[in-house]
Amino acid sequence: MLKGHQSWIFPNRPVILSTGTVVGPDEGKGPIADDFDLVHDDLTMGQKTWEKAEKVLLEEAAQRALDNAGLTGGQIQFYLGGDLMNQIISNTFAARTLGMPYLGLFGACSTSMEGLALAAQLIDSGAAKHVMAGTCSHNCTAEKQFRYPTEYGSQKPPTAQYTVTGAGVAVLGTSGDGPVVTSATIGRIVDMGITDPFNMGAAMAPAAVDTIQAHLRDLDREPGYYDLIITGDLAEVGVNIARELFAKHKVPIEQTTYSDCGLLVYDREKQTVQAGGSGCGCSATVTYGHLLKRMKKGELKRILVVATGALLSPLSFQQGESIPCIAHAVSIESGGLYA
Repeated sequence: MLKGHQSWIFPNRPVILSTGTVVGPDEGKGPIADDFDLVHDDLTMGQKTWEKAEKVLLEEAAQRALDNAGLTGGQIQFYLGGDLMNQIISNTFAARTLGMPYLGLFGACSTSMEGLALAAQLIDSGAAKHVMAGTCSHNCTAEKQFRYPTEYGSQKPPTAQYTVTGAGVAVLGTSGDGPVVTSATIGRIVDMGITDPFNMGAAMAPAAVDTIQAHLRDLDREPGYYDLIITGDLAEVGVNIARELFAKHKVPIEQTTYSDCGLLVYDREKQTVQAGGSGCGCSATVTYGHLLKRMKKGELKRILVVATGALLSPLSFQQGESIPCIAHAVSIESGGLYA
């Protein structure tokens, strides 16, 4: 149901029945490694190309989610997913393996919450009983497509972010024991004229703040309604800008209430990840792994996940275009055994 200008509320409270998270070796050395279902010790995952390895990540995460839900692929009405690759090939080829009715999405790193919002809408409206939403990224595929081949070994500035090698998948249903999706706010494009692809945090921060403000306005809520408001991929540079914008716009978000997935996934003092994590797999693995485990433990009751995406391409960058950005917000609250 539409609420305000750009938000949905879900009166039927779609349930996140299960999740699956699979990550690579660098993520397995980070501070939340124990919250992932599977950690690979090899970036190739036994495949001949990085792209095939990324597909395997997603297939494994999807199977984990199905197993954790006690469902088979044939019981899923729709799979919604996307990634960073041209023509979202990681999801398309994984969907070929999964054999489910498929809706391909592209929101760059915002895809995790774009998919979750749409999946919740399908469940809430009665258009489906079970929906799967997922996304993935691989450090080496993103580097090759958007920057330089990994073999080149180019030096990166401190504003750059490190693409997460990982996949996160959620299965939603009409009823069950698990956290519930209560609302979503669909973001709009915000472009502040930044052209530097090594400074994604600065480019995306205004979009994140814009969506958070819209969410609070549409639902007539204060930030304190949530135990945690967390952005997807802003990392250190973007988080600092977001905090400045919150202060400028008089949005009363406390220091302890706001965080970012890109700051949680790695230990930046011990790992060479520049400003922090990014990529479609960043917010997906942190949310479906770390954050939902915290909810299960009772540490968090209400969270707002705001996945951020930079909607550029190698071609648009080469032609001197600025970087259009977007953020989508989804509120997840305790329900069932999580309450």
